[in-house]
Amino acid sequence: MNRILSIPLIILWTYTGLDKLIRWDASRKAFHNQTFPAELAEVLAYTVPITELLIALLLLFSVTRWWGYLGSIILLTVFTTYVGLIWVGAFPRVPCNCAGILENLGWAEHFVLNMICIGIAVVALRLERLK
Repeated sequence: MNRILSIPLIILWTYTGLDKLIRWDASRKAFHNQTFPAELAEVLAYTVPITELLIALLLLFSVTRWWGYLGSIILLTVFTTYVGLIWVGAFPRVPCNCAGILENLGWAEHFVLNMICIGIAVVALRLERLK
């Protein structure tokens, strides 16, 4: 069951991480369009796609899957908080650094998708602990 629950998260992290690397220039510019300082944007431009791919890798193997679920929960919580703040108008402008097809989602849909993914990761993490 845990292997099945890891599949949508592996797809999510692989897709978003590779999209940011394949479209590197656009992704880096999008990070610099965010509401945080340029130095942080530069660090995030490198660390976010690497972290996404690392989480996907952790989810591939049973021995590291627990860490992959935990990483998914943490990173998705950060992303969901940020999306929620954008959705409620907490920022003076609307930045976006979503990958590929996720760019077409509205903020409400993006928030719901993230919450579903967090739910999957939480259930899977609990099941992983029961092993």
